[in-house]
Amino acid sequence: MSTDIPRVQLLLTGDELMSGDTVDSNSAMIARELAGLGLTPCRRVTLGDDRGALAQEIEALCANADVLIINGGLGPTIDDLTAAVLAEVAGSGLCEHPDALSHLKQWCDKRRLVLNAANRKQAMLPNGCTLIPNPVGSAVGFSLLLNNCLVLCTPGVPGELRAMLPIILERLRARFGITLQKDVLRLQTFGLGESTAQQLVMDNHPDWPGEVILSFRAGAPQLEIKLSVRRVEDIPLRDRCREWLDTLFGDHIIGEGDTRIAEAVINLARESGVTISCAESCTGGMIASMLTQIAGASDVFPGGFVTYSNSLKQSVLGVQATTLESQGAVSEATVKEMVIGALDASGADLAVAVSGIAGPDGGSDGKPVGTVWLAWGDRQNVDTVCLCWPVERVLFQTMVAAAALDVLRRRLAGIDKQSSYFDQRRLR
Repeated sequence: MSTDIPRVQLLLTGDELMSGDTVDSNSAMIARELAGLGLTPCRRVTLGDDRGALAQEIEALCANADVLIINGGLGPTIDDLTAAVLAEVAGSGLCEHPDALSHLKQWCDKRRLVLNAANRKQAMLPNGCTLIPNPVGSAVGFSLLLNNCLVLCTPGVPGELRAMLPIILERLRARFGITLQKDVLRLQTFGLGESTAQQLVMDNHPDWPGEVILSFRAGAPQLEIKLSVRRVEDIPLRDRCREWLDTLFGDHIIGEGDTRIAEAVINLARESGVTISCAESCTGGMIASMLTQIAGASDVFPGGFVTYSNSLKQSVLGVQATTLESQGAVSEATVKEMVIGALDASGADLAVAVSGIAGPDGGSDGKPVGTVWLAWGDRQNVDTVCLCWPVERVLFQTMVAAAALDVLRRRLAGIDKQSSYFDQRRLR
């Protein structure tokens, strides 16, 4: 058992990856999980469903790696080649693996499906391989040794890969005697830019300790901030750095791990015993969609309203025709009336409303593309703000929906401080 850091390489397979029909997110997922063991892939190769090219690449990768993770090609169709090609390269031949077949039968029985010949193909695996259980899908993974390289084969479906990675990591830890691990604390934030966050840290903590690795992963709508240490004894130091970030970014921090902004809102509403609703125009239901992606959202979210046209704003939410005529749909007066209408129609305690110009057309000098009015509150107190996100349409909708959830989060959490992105995005 070696204590050296193993050299890891990745092979992603599938014509759909080469054509762009499928975007590769699996290699990023694998890399993030490997980082927890202090491992970083040194090479990544993507190939289509070409038997000769796959065989040649597998031989080359195994000659220069301690671990090769192959992702994809384990399905039931004729273009799923991984098992057959690997058996050919290893010179082992294929056989029907009894445990893989048993898994397939149970998977089909649970779904009241008939095990057909196409599905049964997934039980044809290289002789002598070791199974990697798949808790989610029909295709088990498997591993074998090829030229002293541990080859680990995983399905291409992201949800199945995600469920199997903990098993794979444990096998790597055991095989290579890995004791050095990276302990990562991940903070989810909204309303912070990557460069702004980095500059604030440098300005306020120029003596940032080298033992604590600070890194960022930008995304829409959230920014992830990571604090990593490689030694258990450095965790107290990391906790101190977390306190520094709380002071710098506290009201922007949504939660830890994979917390989403909608999840934070649902949890806060549940803890407070408050029900929430939304009235949407420019986001077209995205706010409600983000909320209902969270299990148990119905406890606090009776429903929302997508009122895209002026006539629906009037008939569903009770927005006055005179308001729409004099102020327009994208106005402070309209979103305030939308909030009250959502509260009345849903019976909720708290609501948020948005109306804006998503583009690419429809803007004016006074209300350019990217303009959005937000209103949020209860029957006694409704707050408003006008912001501008002059970005492409879907990103505009994503950021506006997240901002709507963020103002609810702040209200529910009792955060009185105005968000810094209000000043950055306020329409001037």
